[in-house]
Parts: sequence; C-alpha cells; structure tokens
Amino acid sequence: MTRPQPRTGRLCSRVGCRQFATKTLTYIYADSTAVLGPLATFSEPHAYDLCDQHSLRMSAPVGWTVIKPEPDSVVPGPTDDDLMAIADAVREAGSRVTPTSTGIEVPPLEIGRRGHLRAIPN
Repeated sequence: MTRPQPRTGRLCSRVGCRQFATKTLTYIYADSTAVLGPLATFSEPHAYDLCDQHSLRMSAPVGWTVIKPEPDSVVPGPTDDDLMAIADAVREAGSRVTPTSTGIEVPPLEIGRRGHLRAIPN
C-alpha cells in the first residue's frame, strides 16, 4: 500500500477550490487598483492566493484598474550583431603587437594554449 504524499504549497483562496495557488491577488484600495502577480513568498492576511483557473477569471470592481504583469515570452539575449562585435573585438585584441622600449614590435607572449583559446599576460 502506498502512502499519500503530503501536500506542499498553498491552496487557492476560492471557497471549494483544491488546486494549488500560482498567483497572488492584492488590492490597493486608495488607488482603486487590483494587482495580480506571481505567488507571494509568504501567505499574507490581506492577499488572496489564486490557482491558474481562478486567476484567469478574476475581475475587479467597476472603475478599478487591474494590473496583471505578463512575463516576457522571449528571454532577451545577445543578438547576432552583439556576438559578432564581441568576436571582432577578441580577434583584434589577439592580433595586436606591442612595441618594446627598443622600438621593435614583438607579438604578445602566450602563457598557455588550450584548443582555440590562449591566455596572454597583461
């Protein structure tokens, strides 16, 4: 016989709902604003934890502003142009020759090499 696993997490605040909460709804009465955001770290007495279903169907009183921050579906990262600029800068820095006190240009001294990478002292 398998033992039932203990429930972890908070349940939806709606009466009769047994789903896990995923969002927290708070009201700012002075501004007539309702804010539905990610699940709060701690259960607050003046906030409502809602499951996905109830957070989608949530409504505020007439005349109130509802703020529902939506996460960006695309994570911003470096563009191809950014990566090419970095690669060009690395190539340029690796191809520089440094002049010595005698006026003779000497290529940089390599400390070590591993695959296509090399370490150059400052």
